Amino acid sequence: MRISLFIACYNDTLFPDTGKAVVRVLERLGHTVDFNPAQTCCGQMHWNTGYTREAVPIIRHFLEVYREAEVICIPSSSCVAMIRDHYPKAAEESGDAKFAEEVESLLPRVFEFSELLVRYLRVEDAGAAFAHKVTYHASCHSLRSLGLGDIPLRLLRNVRGLELLPLDDVDRCCGFGGTFAIKNADVSSAMLEDKIESVLKSGAEVCTAVDNSCLLHLFGGLHRRRLPVRTAHLAEILACTSEGAGQ
Repeated sequence: MRISLFIACYNDTLFPDTGKAVVRVLERLGHTVDFNPAQTCCGQMHWNTGYTREAVPIIRHFLEVYREAEVICIPSSSCVAMIRDHYPKAAEESGDAKFAEEVESLLPRVFEFSELLVRYLRVEDAGAAFAHKVTYHASCHSLRSLGLGDIPLRLLRNVRGLELLPLDDVDRCCGFGGTFAIKNADVSSAMLEDKIESVLKSGAEVCTAVDNSCLLHLFGGLHRRRLPVRTAHLAEILACTSEGAGQ
């Protein structure tokens, strides 16, 4: 199968290894991955901060870039949530019937990475090996917007050598929330401290999630306190094999 990869703009800038990991996993499973360099942003930041008019050209560009794509894989549940929850609203508000038709055609082809593996490709064992103690943080968009449930956990349980440790209050927000962390810094920091305490209590060496935005926030808090826990996107764990189990 030919799978088109969309990389969130912050991933492209800050976490290029996540996209590379997605490619390694999908190619290992026998799929062809293409990356259209014309891609930009899903428009989420503009839409969520009230710049809905400015978001529309970005949305239309996304539709143009992926018009011919068979399946679109996005290693970010927040981007997928933006597409599923708000692209239809943008099209409806525009009053443009063709715009609405293009959005309707797009939605069934868009998948978050772990969702693509388990729900669409029917894969729960990606052939990975990662000899570390790992805990999983459920990001708000993955849990509440996409309803991923235990999908990432099912993938992690099939990683050889990995010890999966439960995270207390796994359903609580880490406090990032995009621009929320900027506009409400004190509240965001307090929420982050609670989440870090849960991560430490788990005894994990690595905290993973399906959103690097959450992991960026968590890493910042862990790093400032010089704590011996690192973060890694789920795709980076699944990309490891027996030859790289200690990464």
